[in-house]
Amino acid sequence: MCGRYTLTAAPGRVAEQFQLASASGLRPRWNVAPGQAVPAVLRGAAGERVLAELHWGLVPPWAEAPDVGARAINARVESAAERPAFREAFRLRRCLVPADGFYEWRSRATGAEPHHVALPDRGLFAFAGLHETWRRGERELRSLAILTGPARGRLRELHDRMPLLLAADAYDDWLDPARRDPAAVRVLLGSPLSDSLVFRAVDARVNDVHFDDPACLEPSRQLSWL
Repeated sequence: MCGRYTLTAAPGRVAEQFQLASASGLRPRWNVAPGQAVPAVLRGAAGERVLAELHWGLVPPWAEAPDVGARAINARVESAAERPAFREAFRLRRCLVPADGFYEWRSRATGAEPHHVALPDRGLFAFAGLHETWRRGERELRSLAILTGPARGRLRELHDRMPLLLAADAYDDWLDPARRDPAAVRVLLGSPLSDSLVFRAVDARVNDVHFDDPACLEPSRQLSWL
């Protein structure tokens, strides 16, 4: 699953990675949480990539109220193409969610211990996302969910699920609404980047969504990257 993540890279680096005209409005985030406005890369009207802020927790257009998004922060790749909440977004409204790490918790006798998962060089990557727009009268909410799949490699030590990453050469195809066949869309997922991910235990400070600062990544004990 994916319930917290980080995006600490400089705006210029994000703009370069995702071929954006600008990402100047971004600020470093060390503890991005569901229910918050998060940056996402969408396909613009002319096919260009644009950066937008979306609510994390997908609200389908037919929902009676936006609070259903609290139950839809993730979409399982095995069923997203069939589930009513995600079906149309999987076909037509896909997005990239920039990140440079995410958190997962490992069960210990003393309680759940948070770990930060990232590439060895702490480089940027993209989660595969789905987005929708909910409207009622003058109210409008744009929202997203992050796709998850079975955990790979050593990440299975932390959890049986993980967010799905996209390789940079798949970004355009993922964003392209003309690519609608579920099987062809799934082929884009499962980036080799996932096999390079490493993790380390971090401070329990990250458990509290009110904390969003570099201390969230402080080691909980003296460990090197695993």
